[in-house]
Amino acid sequence: MEPFKPFHIVLVEPEIPPNTGNIARLCGATRTVLHLVGKLGFSTDDRYLKRAGLDYWHEIEIHYWQDLDELKHAHPGARFVYTSKKAPQSHVAFAFREGDFIVFGKETKGLPEELIDANLDCSVRIPIFSTVRSLNLSTAAGIVLYEALRQTGRLA
Repeated sequence: MEPFKPFHIVLVEPEIPPNTGNIARLCGATRTVLHLVGKLGFSTDDRYLKRAGLDYWHEIEIHYWQDLDELKHAHPGARFVYTSKKAPQSHVAFAFREGDFIVFGKETKGLPEELIDANLDCSVRIPIFSTVRSLNLSTAAGIVLYEALRQTGRLA
């Protein structure tokens, strides 16, 4: 039996330390690889970032990239799944595969609209049933990642 290929969470220019810390903890708990892309809105030595991840930092595989193109070049053949409130399909309707790179944009702007438009077949949204503009980044990452884990039989 082939070993499980881990999922990857990609944060493009994250701005809020506790969100990134919470997502790092999520990645550690699920053996998901974390990728931080572009200019970060904080230092990775930030005390709030470390507090949110508590004492789990040694369990988290983190990679840093200058931009999304550098990450894609380092992982040829990988499938990137983009998240956006403007994506055409719900995350539960999308068929995740082991090893997917699940990409989230910065808290204030999300991912560029052009990126979503160019990748509609691999873009997903989390349904929201009110006028609330969006979910917290760490909440969204948990929702999408656990659906991907469920679909691939990792929660059994």
